Amino acid sequence: MSTEGLTAVVLAAGEGTRLRPLTSNRPKPMLPAATKPILEHVFDQLIDSGITNITVVVGYGRNRVQAHFGPTYRNVPLTYVTQEKQLGTGHALLAAESSVDGPCLVVYGDQLVDSRLIEDVATTHDANPGSVATLGLVQQSDVTGYGGVILDKDGRISDLVEDPTDDRNYRLNAGVYVVEQDIFDAIRAAKPRTGEHSFIDGISELLESDREVRGVVSDGVWVDATYPWDLLDVSFELFEEGIVDGEGSSAVSSSATVHESAVIREPVVIDADCEIGPGAVVGPFVCLGANATVGSNAVVEHSVVDADTRIGQNATVIGCVTGVGVTVGPGTTIPGGPGDVRVGDRVFEDEDLGALLADRVHDQGGITYVPGAIVGSDTVVEAGATVRGTVSEGTEVRS
Repeated sequence: MSTEGLTAVVLAAGEGTRLRPLTSNRPKPMLPAATKPILEHVFDQLIDSGITNITVVVGYGRNRVQAHFGPTYRNVPLTYVTQEKQLGTGHALLAAESSVDGPCLVVYGDQLVDSRLIEDVATTHDANPGSVATLGLVQQSDVTGYGGVILDKDGRISDLVEDPTDDRNYRLNAGVYVVEQDIFDAIRAAKPRTGEHSFIDGISELLESDREVRGVVSDGVWVDATYPWDLLDVSFELFEEGIVDGEGSSAVSSSATVHESAVIREPVVIDADCEIGPGAVVGPFVCLGANATVGSNAVVEHSVVDADTRIGQNATVIGCVTGVGVTVGPGTTIPGGPGDVRVGDRVFEDEDLGALLADRVHDQGGITYVPGAIVGSDTVVEAGATVRGTVSEGTEVRS
């Protein structure tokens, strides 16, 4: 197999600031895709493609990563190296330099890519021994906000543009690379921007030195979670591809309890020790993390509900993302999007997000959430209140 002998370097040191407040307590790669951390899906696809040696660059929240996975995953050894300060993706890769001998595969720990894309990149690099780097690309109509790549007819890359705004025929950089050892010196040679060393700037340095950098357009899956509503898209993409926990488009744990009068509308994934009460309706497109509870006559649709969350009786939860240990009280209504969502100092209009409730939000019941609401961790919402906009962590919202 073309991946044989390759070390995979997984860049998983970042926080994911645009996904706050969910990343206040854990790094972005540990956020859920369906009911498993995004990073776990990344490892699965690497191993499925034949990778047998994985180096993980950790930083922000590294203890969460290492405690979850330990020294091996699916009998593949995991080597952890630490990026002490988050000074860019290139800086993160340099942290792994001593763990790499020869060409290596580089992927991001917070993006979903499937084994087809990984194999396409590795195969193309093998077939072109003069290349110092090969990038995985996907065809996407809009590359705004991502990396655009101009590919020549012979498969060589002629230009890399971050967040392109012109109308050239770009392919989207899917964040899967095979690189030779030359990349490390190229990253060091590239001029830092705002104090950070960018991996892409290292690739651009190779291009400017007239080195051969190739791209391959793949039909493999690529999904990125940049903003809160993207977590819904990531999980739903797993349903569409039929790769939810490796068990097809739906999966209900054998230890889950589903009342005989409850209705399960596929596709869903219901994790261990969940409890679905009488008359409840769950699905379609719902992910319930371990030990989640849905009360009697509650309705949950198009939502990613993390572990230990309690949804009270007669509640309606649509288009919602929750953190761990959230309580949605009886009779609460989250009607679903679209809504206007504030992320930092930007407002995104008409995004498909009912609400985001971060870790340990406690909603006392009878609450109405205006579409697009974001509620910080450890917030208490008094019974009967209306929640709109962004609520800071640790707030008490009164009715």
